[in-house]
Amino acid sequence: MKKFTPFLILLLFLISCGSDNNNSSKEEAKKQAEPQYLYGICIDSLDISEGKVQKNEFLANILQKEGVSYNTVNYIDRNCRKVFDVRKIKVGNKYVFLKTRDSIPTAKYWIYEIDRTSYAVFQLTDSIAAWKGEKEVITKVEHVGVEIKSSLWNAMAEAGCDYSLILELSDIYAWTIDFFGIQPGDSCKVIFEEKYIAGDTVPFGIGNVMASYFKNKGEGKYAFSFEQGGKKEYFDENGDNLRKAFLKAPLNYRRISSTFSEARLHPVHKIVRPHHGVDYAAPSGTPVQSIGDGTVVDKGWDKKGGGNYLKIKHNSTYTTTYMHLKGFAKGISKGSKVKQGQTIGYVGMTGTATGPHLDFRLQKNGTYIDPLKFKSPSAEPVAKENMEAFRHSVDTLIRVLKSH
Repeated sequence: MKKFTPFLILLLFLISCGSDNNNSSKEEAKKQAEPQYLYGICIDSLDISEGKVQKNEFLANILQKEGVSYNTVNYIDRNCRKVFDVRKIKVGNKYVFLKTRDSIPTAKYWIYEIDRTSYAVFQLTDSIAAWKGEKEVITKVEHVGVEIKSSLWNAMAEAGCDYSLILELSDIYAWTIDFFGIQPGDSCKVIFEEKYIAGDTVPFGIGNVMASYFKNKGEGKYAFSFEQGGKKEYFDENGDNLRKAFLKAPLNYRRISSTFSEARLHPVHKIVRPHHGVDYAAPSGTPVQSIGDGTVVDKGWDKKGGGNYLKIKHNSTYTTTYMHLKGFAKGISKGSKVKQGQTIGYVGMTGTATGPHLDFRLQKNGTYIDPLKFKSPSAEPVAKENMEAFRHSVDTLIRVLKSH
């Protein structure tokens, strides 16, 4: 067996260190040699200048401050609208100039960030061109558990959750939990995705809510995200859909006499004003049905021209209103529980109306939406052929929820 003298050991050590240093130098040189990109553009020979759109600032103001000619500004405005209409730039949105490193720098590119992930690039020199790009988005799976002491909002905010997560939960449980009835002692656990722009350490929003467990009034309710038929929906642990479908329309009607509009010429008053409902023309006395299960929260006479009307709260998200009724169905009063398809009144022309019709209105979170464009949630459970995949996913998610 060979023996190494102390001098030889030291020599080998120094050679090894020298080799490591050489490797480190090579790695550093390699990194420096690699081209650097921003918005898909090599910036090795360009300088970066950032700014934000100010109040009363337009494309011409922004570009001409950087020496871009009026002809170039005019060309972009007229010829690049299919990529992005520069007349729609918003106050506060970020933009970036990439400039040459000459004695007199020239703005070569202008990049406008349309939102957190998408941007438009405008090439300002040579042949003027424009194109859109997308930033790389990374998703990370996170979980949070909170106990409610005052409100869900406060509990989630204290846990550092994004406000959109609360809105998503209220939508997921809209049919099973009254979010106005949440009380101290209730609790919630959620597994969800957070979205990051590549290179950032702060998330900019949430992705899919994968699973949650909400304990309300002593009763626990699971929700699991699962996709079937190309559509993502939420189901309980047994595969039953958490949502319920609405009827397509609240009556059998002959025609739609007026649609949802922000500016309709009123047929009686002859003035332009919003019409936040759909008018279904039908014979007087035609039965009107509730489009879904719910509670009558208002019944009476609308002094603004709606005549006899009913308002039904279906859950913490959706409310419907039925106006110009000839009369109400027997047993219908404020506080009544109604079922989907149950007759609640009859078509009439009470209030301000030119003929018998039903003015039907739909609100989501207090805002009127167009009933004809609203897509009713499906109530289909997990299909038999998908149940094995569903169970595999659910069993894993339940273990994760129980472990936190």
